[in-house]
Amino acid sequence: MPLSSEEREQLANAKFLLENPGLAAKITDAIGTPIEKGFGLLPAGWRTSIQKATNKALMSALNVAVGTMDNKKSNKSSPKLHKGLVALSGAVGGAFGLPALAIELPVSATIMLRSIADIARSHGEEISKIEARIACLQVFALGGSSASDNSAEIGYYIVRASLARSISEAAQYIVEKGIAEEGAPAIVRLITKIAARFSIPVSEKAAAQSVPVIGAFGGALINTMFIDHFQDISEGHFTVRQLERKYGFEVVKKAYEQLP
Repeated sequence: MPLSSEEREQLANAKFLLENPGLAAKITDAIGTPIEKGFGLLPAGWRTSIQKATNKALMSALNVAVGTMDNKKSNKSSPKLHKGLVALSGAVGGAFGLPALAIELPVSATIMLRSIADIARSHGEEISKIEARIACLQVFALGGSSASDNSAEIGYYIVRASLARSISEAAQYIVEKGIAEEGAPAIVRLITKIAARFSIPVSEKAAAQSVPVIGAFGGALINTMFIDHFQDISEGHFTVRQLERKYGFEVVKKAYEQLP
């Protein structure tokens, strides 16, 4: 059965959100300074600090995903509350700079995951299932990029394919043994793959917050754009998954790829 005209429009909107993220450009417009200037202001060793903060944030988010997200039914998501909470945590990062990232980012990521799950539920996902919970965590990878990416490696379905094995292995491990062993190879592989992509927008956020004029207010603004970016990715991702549940993976993938 072919997609209806309304569903094709939904899929086209999803593709636009997933293939045209543009977080760096939005941040640059907001701070009125090229984001590259912020990278020049970051202290030595910032990449290591951001990598550690990113891994810690994703592990924290995974623990939340596995342990405490519920399956409440909702046809609508409520992004405003989560934006307000993330803005508050961003004010801390803006006031204290890179040293605060290790504290602020896990808090922000956890709040963002709650918002992602809220959006997932609104698209019919059963959050009680581990596969759906990890699909929420997957959004952090879909909303970023990797330093090794080229134009042939950044499409939505290509990124999903690159994560598929790690997601399957991690989901199976969690179902059988839980999340108690954070150093388990299946868990480490999943976090490492997602972190490789998530660290890029985190770096852009940190660079913007390093611009001297930013301060607490600017940090809150940047974090609001940060969560807004991942909420957009969530809307696209779970629209696609909702259609896949109805028509099947291959049908929706083909329709997606045929869109301009």
